[in-house]
Amino acid sequence: MKERPIRKPNRLKQYDYSDNGAYFITVCTKNRKNLFWEKEQEFVGEDIILPQKAIRLTKCGKFVQETIEKIPNHYEGISLDSYAIMPNHVHLVLFFDRENGQMISAPTLSTVIGQMKRVISKEIGYDVWQRSFHDHVIRDIYDYEEISKYVYENPSKWIYDKLYVNE
Repeated sequence: MKERPIRKPNRLKQYDYSDNGAYFITVCTKNRKNLFWEKEQEFVGEDIILPQKAIRLTKCGKFVQETIEKIPNHYEGISLDSYAIMPNHVHLVLFFDRENGQMISAPTLSTVIGQMKRVISKEIGYDVWQRSFHDHVIRDIYDYEEISKYVYENPSKWIYDKLYVNE
């Protein structure tokens, strides 16, 4: 039997991912398949000289959007700050803020993202996501501002993105 490569752990050791804090998450589709945007269509408006790219979510992309926006409804003390749905990945910024300290069974970041991935895959009818996800613990206001700018601008810079796949 062929051995699988040993994966580098992508979580901080000794860090409690149910702690209060801000988290930047990136989740990619399996094999980086473009599932969430309609094929890019160029259009020219009356006052537009250069062609602009129209971004329209696919049915799958719209369900991803609905599911992301419902995260705070399912987890007390977790709020959605921002997100971007890209053709083959999703960025989220989540805040964990439990005013009265830890709950007995406070969900971890892995629990929240894992549940989101399961709900979306079940609705679509097949496993949409690659294994695991990338996370970054946002450490300060400067880190937060840089990440917020990245999330906001990422859709307009899609062809320059390191996860870009032209299908």
